[in-house]
Amino acid sequence: MEIAGRVVVVTGGAHGIGRALCRAFAAAGAKGTVVADLDGHGAELVAAELTSSGPPAIGVRCDVSVETDVVALVDTAVRAFGPVDVFCANAGILVGGGVEVSDADWQRMWAVNVQSHIYAVRAVLPSMLDRGEGYLVHTASAAGLLTQLGSAPYSVTKHAVVALAEWLSITHGDAGLKVSCLCPQGVWTAMTGAGDRDRTSDSDRDPVGDSELAKATAGRDGMLEPQHVAAAVLDGIAAERFLILPHPVVAEYEQRRAGDRERWLRGMRRVQAQIAATMA
Repeated sequence: MEIAGRVVVVTGGAHGIGRALCRAFAAAGAKGTVVADLDGHGAELVAAELTSSGPPAIGVRCDVSVETDVVALVDTAVRAFGPVDVFCANAGILVGGGVEVSDADWQRMWAVNVQSHIYAVRAVLPSMLDRGEGYLVHTASAAGLLTQLGSAPYSVTKHAVVALAEWLSITHGDAGLKVSCLCPQGVWTAMTGAGDRDRTSDSDRDPVGDSELAKATAGRDGMLEPQHVAAAVLDGIAAERFLILPHPVVAEYEQRRAGDRERWLRGMRRVQAQIAATMA
């Protein structure tokens, strides 16, 4: 799918990867870009930036963990620009810890990292199927294909996003729906300690994870800037590719994992021990 002339919605769009996506879509000639974020003021600032130099955009405050907010977001996009062609479910948060993490944090992670994707699909899928075309971009993580050392909730929820995206592609791919799953490793956002540099985040909530942990586990193959991730997304959409891997080495890791799970687990335990020693 080409972005030119399309209506695009991006959640978590005020900062980090989401903001970079909005900028990239506008630069590619989107008919209209809807910047959605819990930080409504930030969303409006990004929309004003885009409108000042290109096609129109609007900023919308949206709590993606609340279905009525997501429905209202889609309704606003349709009224402003017409049917949504591309929906990027990008918002996400990180909480460190294992099974001892509180039920409240597990529920919050599930609501933001998974349930929000379901709400988005419910809101746009009927129209896309009626028109015989539409594109869903789900921001997961390399953690959704592999794991996130130090955070059980992040690993579990990101695996769920990948599973949902696969199911949607299998179930509706022959009806014109295109689905991509974005799975980067380390990206410079507030989640990885970049807040002091650029006030960036790939979440529409304040990330509550340990940024040093995020960098240590996800940044071993190099940290990317958000605009590099956005460029990979545009390439992936143009090619209608399911997996979008800004760090190509993730494909190799996934193959190793599938080919010899026991060896991969042993290797990950070694990596975990190395990180623990470094952070001690």
